[in-house]
Amino acid sequence: MKKLIVINVVGLTKNSINDTLLPNLSKIFTDGFCSSMIPSFPAVTCSVQSSITSGYYPADHGIISNGFYDRDTKQVSFWEQYDSLVQKPRIWDILKKANPKLKTAVLFWQNSLYTNSDFIITPKPIHLEDKTVMWCYSKPLNYYEEVAQHLGEFDLKWYWGPFTSIKSSQWIINASTYTIKKHRPDLVLVYLPHLDYSAQKYGPQSNEFKQSLIEIDNMIGDLIGFLDANEFGNEYEIMIHSEYGFNEVNHSLSPNILLRQNGLLSTRNILGKEYIDFENSNAFAMVDHQIAHIFIKPGYDDAVTSIFKKEKSIARILDKESQIKLNINHTRSGELILYAKDDCWFNYYWWEDENLAPSFTFNVDIHRKPGYDPLELFLDPITKRISHDTSLIKGSHGVFDGENTDALPIFGMSIKPKKETNIIDISQIAPTILKFFNCTYNLPNDSIL
Repeated sequence: MKKLIVINVVGLTKNSINDTLLPNLSKIFTDGFCSSMIPSFPAVTCSVQSSITSGYYPADHGIISNGFYDRDTKQVSFWEQYDSLVQKPRIWDILKKANPKLKTAVLFWQNSLYTNSDFIITPKPIHLEDKTVMWCYSKPLNYYEEVAQHLGEFDLKWYWGPFTSIKSSQWIINASTYTIKKHRPDLVLVYLPHLDYSAQKYGPQSNEFKQSLIEIDNMIGDLIGFLDANEFGNEYEIMIHSEYGFNEVNHSLSPNILLRQNGLLSTRNILGKEYIDFENSNAFAMVDHQIAHIFIKPGYDDAVTSIFKKEKSIARILDKESQIKLNINHTRSGELILYAKDDCWFNYYWWEDENLAPSFTFNVDIHRKPGYDPLELFLDPITKRISHDTSLIKGSHGVFDGENTDALPIFGMSIKPKKETNIIDISQIAPTILKFFNCTYNLPNDSIL
């Protein structure tokens, strides 16, 4: 039986393939096929990855953004990695149940902590009183330590923050080849974040982004070379997909400041710094790139809607009925969801005087901020802190135009499809992978490629 490597190259679109010479990716797609993919909404990492691996939309699997708001504890938390947060079985769960002998590997995918796969590596730094230990959770026990003996430690600073580097994706590729060579898993899922960095810092049309494309293509070439050199080339097929395409952005909007200015968001002053008072706020925003979940107490929906209707940078305001149409109607979703125009992104800020901003907002602190913060890619050269200058961000994602297909995320394989198509839906990926292994399972979309 053939085996499959699934490579997630974030930010890869048909436009980027057409604009830059990428011989290794082109060879895969020439041998097989390449199409555009309609992602689930919102087009952000955790939501899309959960849709790819489950075959369901956020309305069913529950990953409504990269973060979520716990209404019981009144806490916002981003980038939680627990597998249990995904409320539908994933492809490796289904395959394992159908064939317990089939081996799977999940490398650096979100929400893979404690998941039911044979081989797992995912970042899980340990925060001590005086330092952070750059550690990765792994399965089997101490597998990360075994891989690190051969490759060196995985440095989280390469993966996120102002010192992000191609070294993170290179380490992941090397960990993949180590896993394939030693264990020969039937299904290998690999996440490569490299394009994320230059797209946000310089924009998807920049020379820096094009250089990152070439670097990613070289890594794919290294993988192909490894497979051929070890006579695995005929054993493994390759699937390449992305999660989203990037939009060029030129400004940012602060939903929480607007809510505060209109008397709906409350703060507490603690030791001279302002913090959101989630308990007593009538509304607040949990932002994520180009979308924002607005959590609203009963009776304030109309007031909140009227505030955001005045903002020219907001393309759509999704109430509960509109959320049904976009398959984002889950209990974790906000009462309203803001949908930015292509050239705008949302920041999480709630203060009007930067002197009152808590210290963690100037740090790489991915869990405590009530929103994704792309400015963690920038270190202010004077203060040596994370910048608050929103004009630095040149690329964002989360919203997409289904008619501009070449700007959508890419999907392709090294084998020909049963029927040629220029565009697929994200819900077709899981059943296609299951069918590759002759596994049938009742999913919402049973259309395979």
